[in-house]
Amino acid sequence: MKRREDLTTPRQSRRLSVHYDPDAFGQFSESIARTFGTARFLVIQSAIVVVWIGINVVSAVLRWDPYPFILLNLAFSTQAAYAAPLILLAQNRQEERDRMTTDNDRKVAERTQADTEFLAREIASVRLSLADVSTSGEIEDQFDRLTAAIDRLSARLDDLDASRPADS
Repeated sequence: MKRREDLTTPRQSRRLSVHYDPDAFGQFSESIARTFGTARFLVIQSAIVVVWIGINVVSAVLRWDPYPFILLNLAFSTQAAYAAPLILLAQNRQEERDRMTTDNDRKVAERTQADTEFLAREIASVRLSLADVSTSGEIEDQFDRLTAAIDRLSARLDDLDASRPADS
């Protein structure tokens, strides 16, 4: 047994490790899931199956997969074995994107609510400040009363001047 002098570093693993880009693989799985989920794929796959069965039933010379169509079943099994995990991976990525979108929407809603509450407080403050301020209607009423009072005083002064004897 070989003894290592430096115990501060972990021993290197001797396993065969495959390095791949998880994001690129996720994008690949999403493209596969998008392809499998289309009507075009189903039509093409159905056409291939019809042609496969037709050739193997009708043609005696080109018969590579006789009646129980074991090779066709193997192809479908292989497709299903790979499709299911790829579709699940695509769903997981979509779920993560949805979660991030929901979190972002929640943060935006919180900021909007805080802004709305701030504006409501500001409007209430302005309303309280304006509660003591006279309106234009009130000012017009005051001017009308003052004008009427001045007219009455002018009339009284005119009456006083008219009732005084003329000294000159």
